Amino acid sequence: MADMPNYATNSRSNVIPGLGYKNALAMIDWLCDTFGFEKQVVHTGPDGKVMHSQLTFGNGMVMVGSAAPGTQAPYLIVTDCDAVYEKARAAGAKILSELEEKSYGGKGFACADPEGHIWHIGTYDPWETAPGA
Repeated sequence: MADMPNYATNSRSNVIPGLGYKNALAMIDWLCDTFGFEKQVVHTGPDGKVMHSQLTFGNGMVMVGSAAPGTQAPYLIVTDCDAVYEKARAAGAKILSELEEKSYGGKGFACADPEGHIWHIGTYDPWETAPGA
């Protein structure tokens, strides 16, 4: 097997589960009240939908947004987003959002794998924005 590049960053966690909920604001409160998650960041759009949120649980984190119920989309923190983007395109991934500089920091894109699972990939490390990180 040929040597494969290691794109993983030196972060607390390189794979962060993403969850989509029909009523994301209510579910964020439910997750915090019921399981003890803590709100690190919650960004809503003008329509009140959750564009992005980061909920911490000890050393763990989930990202929650408004979407169809039951959807999941992991986020990978990588060192070289350009290289991973090109590799994903070459491997036939369906690009859902083009590689771009993000307003909150870093670069990122989203794609669907050959079986339709959505992946968000970027250089933004939410652990670096955590209080006391």
